[in-house]
Amino acid sequence: MINNLSLFTDFYELTMMQGYFLNNPDQEVVFDYFVRKNPFEGGYMIFAGLDPLLIELVNLQFDDKSIDYLRQNGNFCEEFLTYLSNLKFTCDIFSIKEGELFFPNEPVVIVKGPILEAQLIESMLLNFLNFQSLIATKTARIVESAKGRGILEFGLRRAQGADGALSGTRASIIGGCSATSNTLAGQKFNIPVSGTMAHSWIMSFNSELEAFEKYADIYPDNCTLLVDTYDTIISGVPNAIKIFKTLKQKGYSKFGIRLDSGDMKELSKSARKLLDENDLSNVKIFISNELDESIIEDLLKSNSPIDAFGVGTRLITAHPDSSLTGVYKLAAIIDNEIENPVMKFSNTIEKQTNPGFKNVIRFYDKNDNMIGDLICLNAENIQEVTSQFSSDNCKFEELLQPVMIEGNIISRDNDLNVISQYKKKQMERLPVNFKQLKNSEKYSIRLSNTLKNIKEQLLKRL
Repeated sequence: MINNLSLFTDFYELTMMQGYFLNNPDQEVVFDYFVRKNPFEGGYMIFAGLDPLLIELVNLQFDDKSIDYLRQNGNFCEEFLTYLSNLKFTCDIFSIKEGELFFPNEPVVIVKGPILEAQLIESMLLNFLNFQSLIATKTARIVESAKGRGILEFGLRRAQGADGALSGTRASIIGGCSATSNTLAGQKFNIPVSGTMAHSWIMSFNSELEAFEKYADIYPDNCTLLVDTYDTIISGVPNAIKIFKTLKQKGYSKFGIRLDSGDMKELSKSARKLLDENDLSNVKIFISNELDESIIEDLLKSNSPIDAFGVGTRLITAHPDSSLTGVYKLAAIIDNEIENPVMKFSNTIEKQTNPGFKNVIRFYDKNDNMIGDLICLNAENIQEVTSQFSSDNCKFEELLQPVMIEGNIISRDNDLNVISQYKKKQMERLPVNFKQLKNSEKYSIRLSNTLKNIKEQLLKRL
């Protein structure tokens, strides 16, 4: 794990910084972070990764080791290295909440301040927000497919390195997982951990029944047995039933079996039948093994009696979309406190950006359901802007709020359980046609009249 992230950036950020330093070091700017399209062909995204980013920005410092490395590189003058050695992050940051739903091409984080600092953090910001928002979104889709059943995150061994495992677990809790197998993440984030046994435990004993007996002796209060090491229906479930009956006679009642291979539809139904026939209807059935939202949806449509799902590889790697199309673009140049909008022009319309220092206003109908977002300039009159979206008396809220002023955190949500509950509430406010795994409806996003006019003028000039 890296203790100092000052060099956690693409090299060209530093060469551009030196260019700004030597030409216009006092320039103030506005940058936007937004995502170009929803992953997984879905209808929404879940925002995550903000709090760890803010903590790193507060602690951002080029130590002697970092400065020596840059000096040896040979591309940087001593004046610039001296500037870096004294650097403290002083930008303002405006952001939506972690756990908030967001949609393509609307700014969800805005950085305002000196161009050298705003440029430096681009790569770090994209790394933190793109990955965690991707995993949180993938998790939310899996949680939606489970229809209220528990989702456990089992991705540690398939994650991209230690940091990928920790930040992925963090994002999965925001997305709706109820627990993780990652013990370090449990300690670090104060979240529930879960796990039982591997096939190696059972294979290390003379028989499956003996393995179950030894495990039940140690963990009678919460005994979940892996039943597919040999034959699930012929030996695994029957042996588990023997153990559960013995525990039940001793007054214990919290039992479960886990299936990790085979035809989950048929095995879960057969196992449920055997358990119920033996007066063990309280025994929960858990499954794992290369699960994702589509597989879970298919299992439940077939009435498979499954109580919870352990999801690893396809959650922590966000299968089949390995990355989020989040970008960080210059939106305004500030001269004498006047914000001059700028935009990226491209022959590819999808890559054109929206200019100016902006905000996003979200509208809700009388039943508190989301009906659309409006992107406007931050300086616009809120009442005039909202009247452009709907003539009805819709409820609305401004999504982008200050979280950091002059490099100091002024608003912070770091309790993952609180963030996850906020995400759950927001998902309930999103109509079902936007949450479908396939063929989800496109959410309404509009530009205010003023922003639209400014963009058209800039396009003509460009």
